[in-house]
Amino acid sequence: LIIEKQALLDEKHAKLEAMELDEDEEELEDEDEFDELEYTGPDEGEVYERFDKIQKSYKSYVNSCKKNGYLDAKTVKARQKFSSCISELRLAPKLVSTMMDVVSTRVTLVKKEENLIRNACIDAGMATELFYKLFTGNETNFDWLKSKEIDKTTLKSLESCKDEIYYSQKSLLENQEAMQITVGELKEINKKLRQGDRKAKNAKSQMIEANLRLVISIAKKYANRGLQFLDLIQEGNVGLMKAVDKFEYRRGYKFSTYATWWIRQAITRSIADQARTIRIPVHMIETINKLNRVRRQLLQRFGREATPEELSVEMELPEYKINKILKIAKEPLSMENPVGDDEDSTIGDFIEDEKLSSPVEVTTRESLKETTGDLLANLSPREAKVLKMRFGIDMSTDHTLEEVGRQFDVTRERIRQIEAKALRKLRHPSRAHKLQSFLE
Repeated sequence: LIIEKQALLDEKHAKLEAMELDEDEEELEDEDEFDELEYTGPDEGEVYERFDKIQKSYKSYVNSCKKNGYLDAKTVKARQKFSSCISELRLAPKLVSTMMDVVSTRVTLVKKEENLIRNACIDAGMATELFYKLFTGNETNFDWLKSKEIDKTTLKSLESCKDEIYYSQKSLLENQEAMQITVGELKEINKKLRQGDRKAKNAKSQMIEANLRLVISIAKKYANRGLQFLDLIQEGNVGLMKAVDKFEYRRGYKFSTYATWWIRQAITRSIADQARTIRIPVHMIETINKLNRVRRQLLQRFGREATPEELSVEMELPEYKINKILKIAKEPLSMENPVGDDEDSTIGDFIEDEKLSSPVEVTTRESLKETTGDLLANLSPREAKVLKMRFGIDMSTDHTLEEVGRQFDVTRERIRQIEAKALRKLRHPSRAHKLQSFLE
């Protein structure tokens, strides 16, 4: 009932909003209008009065349940009074959804047990029309099968499934006692809830469709900021749907003003998240926007681009932070961007690869390797092997005297002597001049 009543109000309000769409865009864009409106909701005294009334009606209902039972006429009247008090509240959509889920879950359990009873009766030969005639209203009456309208053949067939019907009816009774209303009332409430939910959704759809032009008018102001126009409209529609869900017309605000804030928020957030190749946090986007405004103001004032020192003074931030913001604000460039009139080169062609060796270094290294190999070839195989192991030539690492000694099965002193003799040969003027050029 609460949802149905609220849906009717939302539907009426949606039609009124559709009639107001032709108002000036300047009025829609007035950011101060939202702040100027006065709060028109209930005051503190009214809130206390409402909750006091709800508490009293609830206590009256609980006491009547304990005294007379939940099916007594006095209890039903007390429950209706309590329901009337609750229906005056503006319940949050999340709470309403939770309440609907509770009812829906119970109705699902009830229908499951009813289907078991119906199938058992129809399998026993009872006509479907007769079953609904006798069972409807007697869901928790264990004597409903004693009706004279049921023939003896059907009753005899039902003997085998009497226990199954009994336990299903017992489950129905437990659900009825849990909800403290009859099974018929529970199904009727669920039906009204679904109808009210459909009406509320239809009303929201009408409000969204009636304000699509507002989204387009706002999205136009954010064009050429990194997102395509259709993407901006899509994000604005998401913000509009959130505005419809959260709008409270009782506060006295016009929906167009309220929705404008949500649409702008959705569009600006999407630009911050998706427009840049490298995502920048939202708070930094706001700082960059502020910096750009200050730069434009100083450009108009001085007739030139402002220096980081001037920006630092104007924004009251340290200079190193200004430099950091300026660095973050730079847009990335593709290395495949063409350069020159012929566009036969790209930016990547002019970027130095610091990890790649120059051709001169490669040639020098190969020549040194070749010359060293020739000189070692003039030594004895043992002397060449010792020098290669000691200095790591053609090997992954060099070796100590002790490691070389174990390789040749001699002492480290003998290896030192072989090494010294080999180095003396290489220092001979006939050989030394070949390596001298690499040291210059």
